[in-house]
Amino acid sequence: MKTYQFPEGFLWGGATAANQIEGGFREGNKGLNIADVLPGGKGRLKVLLEPGFNFEVNKEKYTYPNHEAIDFYHRYKEDIALFAEMGFKVFRMSIAWTRIFPNGNELEANEEGLAFYDRVFDELYKNGIEPVVTISHYEMPVNLVKKYGGWRSREVVTFFERYVTTIFNRYKGKVKYWMTFNEINSGLEFPIMGLGFAIKEESDKYQSTFQAYHHQFVASGIAVKLCREMMPDAKIGCMILYAPVYPYDCSPENVMYALEESRLFNYFCGDVQVRGEYPAFIKRYFKEHNIQLEIQEGDLELIKENTVDYIGFSYYMSRTEKIDKKPMDMGQGNILGGVINPFLKASDWGWAIDPLGLRITLNELYDRYRIPLFIVENGLGAKDEVAPDGTINDDYRIDYLRNHIKAMGEAIEDGVELMGYTPWGCIDLVSMSTGEMSKRYGFIFVDKQDDGSGTLERKKKKSFFWYKDVIATNGGKL
Repeated sequence: MKTYQFPEGFLWGGATAANQIEGGFREGNKGLNIADVLPGGKGRLKVLLEPGFNFEVNKEKYTYPNHEAIDFYHRYKEDIALFAEMGFKVFRMSIAWTRIFPNGNELEANEEGLAFYDRVFDELYKNGIEPVVTISHYEMPVNLVKKYGGWRSREVVTFFERYVTTIFNRYKGKVKYWMTFNEINSGLEFPIMGLGFAIKEESDKYQSTFQAYHHQFVASGIAVKLCREMMPDAKIGCMILYAPVYPYDCSPENVMYALEESRLFNYFCGDVQVRGEYPAFIKRYFKEHNIQLEIQEGDLELIKENTVDYIGFSYYMSRTEKIDKKPMDMGQGNILGGVINPFLKASDWGWAIDPLGLRITLNELYDRYRIPLFIVENGLGAKDEVAPDGTINDDYRIDYLRNHIKAMGEAIEDGVELMGYTPWGCIDLVSMSTGEMSKRYGFIFVDKQDDGSGTLERKKKKSFFWYKDVIATNGGKL
């Protein structure tokens, strides 16, 4: 088997999000965020579009798996010890905005929330692990959704700046790696999570979406500027969801269509946050969709002067496209749409499995931007079974990760500058897209079921010991 040489100091670890692991959704004076009102079940995102949905908790009608999640809020020491046993160099996590500012628009921060993350960061350092912190990960305060319409409102930029200033001041000696908005481009597919509003009228789609994006780009520029002023030794990146887009065939029309889809989804946000300006292709798109952004004086200069240090990104699947899609062509469960690729197998949830697509992704991103890349999400959601002897033999997950790490090694040989790798859901957590616990990603099994039952006991899967060896050998033993 070919061995790969990963850079010295490569950042091996794992990734999570506050709203999917913490629980304790009302403890420590925490306020309601979007994830708190998301019900469990495969149709959870569609619920937000129902007429009359008021972004409130309705336990008579729905279940809410995020409310307890895996109880990291109380069990973080136990979990961090397990991460340390695997040899994690870094742990990607997020700060819940509503633990710091429960309603999002307060003038004073919530000390209990700040103190909680102090304890988490201290425990990580005690175990030799650096935190990689996402500032906003699909958890906008519900108050900002209901009162201001999410990121459509310019006022939210001010609230975000207050939040960022607060956490930078508090944790400037404890966090060296930051990212601004999780999968910022995902708002093009499901704006409720990334942009803080639901599109209910097609006529409202384009103007609202891209005005909200402009406000996020301004907020990102502010965060980068503050980071450089307050923590000159820290690194701050953007974070995008990347899925290479393949044309279904060599028809020039399908090749062009795939290019246009890729530019809009994969490159639009990166171009603004890395290159510091709106790309030429989006200006044509604005013209064709009658989008006229409200841009305040100084916005474009702020964005241009405060570009990110690195690109964090998630990679789960590729996407195959053609113009004349028919229902029988569509992939089942491929969350970004597209048509079935006959050359690829799929996960239990219908997500295309494409390790070579990761090498393609790394090369496409590095060729375009020439700044360091960081794979901060990648993994296989699967149904794990506990054997009678208590073991969990997840060889399918090991195979999936091994093949993706090989692709990373090939990309490094191609000349790509890759900082690190933090597989998603290093410990089982609540699925964002479906609210299920049965869609498991972790090296660590958590005894929690879709119906809410379970002891929350942690168990090491076979992949736990495999990944421990991968880290110990810096990718030499796969």
